[in-house]
Amino acid sequence: MTVSEGEKIPTGIPGLNDVLGGGLPRKGIYLVQGNPGVGKTTLGLQFLLEGQALGEQGLYVALTETRREVELIARSHGWSLDDLPIWEITPAFKRIRREDEQTMFHPAEVELDETTRPIFEEIDRVKPARVVIDSLSEIRLLSREPLRYRRQLLLLKQFFLERECTVLLIDSQGFAGRDSGGILETLIGGLIVLEKTTPAYGTTRRRLMVDKLLGVSFREGYHDYQIKRGGLVVYPRLVAAEHPKAFSREQVSSAVPELDDLLGGGLERGTSTLILGAAGTGKSSLASQYAVAAARRGEKSVLFTFEESVGTWMARASALWPDAESHLRSGTIRVVHVDPAELSPGELSSCIREAVEKQQVQMVVIDSLNGYLQSVPEESFLILHLHELLTYLGQKGVTTILNMAQYGLLGPTMDVPVDVSYLSDCVLLLRFFEAAGEVRQSISAVKKRSGRHERTIREFQLDTHGIRVGGPLKESYGVLTGMPSYRGGEGPLLPSRE
Repeated sequence: MTVSEGEKIPTGIPGLNDVLGGGLPRKGIYLVQGNPGVGKTTLGLQFLLEGQALGEQGLYVALTETRREVELIARSHGWSLDDLPIWEITPAFKRIRREDEQTMFHPAEVELDETTRPIFEEIDRVKPARVVIDSLSEIRLLSREPLRYRRQLLLLKQFFLERECTVLLIDSQGFAGRDSGGILETLIGGLIVLEKTTPAYGTTRRRLMVDKLLGVSFREGYHDYQIKRGGLVVYPRLVAAEHPKAFSREQVSSAVPELDDLLGGGLERGTSTLILGAAGTGKSSLASQYAVAAARRGEKSVLFTFEESVGTWMARASALWPDAESHLRSGTIRVVHVDPAELSPGELSSCIREAVEKQQVQMVVIDSLNGYLQSVPEESFLILHLHELLTYLGQKGVTTILNMAQYGLLGPTMDVPVDVSYLSDCVLLLRFFEAAGEVRQSISAVKKRSGRHERTIREFQLDTHGIRVGGPLKESYGVLTGMPSYRGGEGPLLPSRE
């Protein structure tokens, strides 16, 4: 398969084409830069194998690793390199004098021409459309001095342009720009930087950035990625402005009339709701009530739980709603357990996008933001990321529910780890209060941006029939202060269902 002049060629890396604006421009020379362990070799192999799948000949030039090491990396991903030509530098070393074979030698002892000439000959023999050179550090060392290195780079560039190859040059980030004086960056058509960080606890986090791409509009900034079996998977940074969609702004019912009355008729489609409360006040159950109500209307929901396993959610939901298990089996409700030590914010956004765009999900629940915060390195980054995510979901007409636990259980001081209330369209507050020697729960709507809501405080209760919301607590005072007083009788505030 041939690609016409000016067309972009796919990289074979999920998500990277979106970052690059469709792929890499044909006949360009691009630098892939990063420290050891970021996946540079894997990226290069994916690029060549994608070309092979499209009928384009490829060539892998191994200057640092041996053929066996390259094949070992490929096997770890389940790839076969039987049809991919690999040229390795080993034959050049065989020309070293016999007496030197028993000693340790530096790569600079090998003449540069003896290394590059066979590469050019192999390229002319194979006639590849895609070439990966791994890595430039060997050519830099063999060049010995900057002037010769610059000449060699110019020679490589001219050689590849004449043969209309698309080339990936792999280089270690520690060397790039330091020994060359920035020569390399001025000669290439694009630069992709791969990075990794290791937190105090949890898996290594990886991200990439397209630092340069001549004549092409691309998505700037950092993008999370993972190295999985099968290669790199990139999670493009979410840009809400790229995903507008028209939808009907109708009310979303909870199927609990008193709760809908509290919210002036219900939530609005395309809005976000923050549920605040101490541990045990019923935040997860309240969010699940909306998901079950949506499932009964035939709408799909997905719940991302950070603290609760799928089994725990199922056990609690079955006790409140007998039909919860059937909704889970049918797929109208999907529960995804998220490990904040393993999942990056970019991957979570990608999972949410897939649920919305491919599975037509109309409600998203994140339970809770406390766990979500642990997967984000900085509080300011959480605010920006959450703002973009909520804007995207709102533009798609998705109803979003966010749970956040407040510190402490009782008392006047109920802090939150980070204030995101201003990002939400609606805020519900759940609190404990004491009445006649019994701990009870209350619910109030403290904000609703899209319309009117009650200013009352109502009792909130969970039983075997689901969620119950009572009338206004007119005989209780100071419920929201954490120091309530009750001036009513000792009877139940909510009448029995029987």
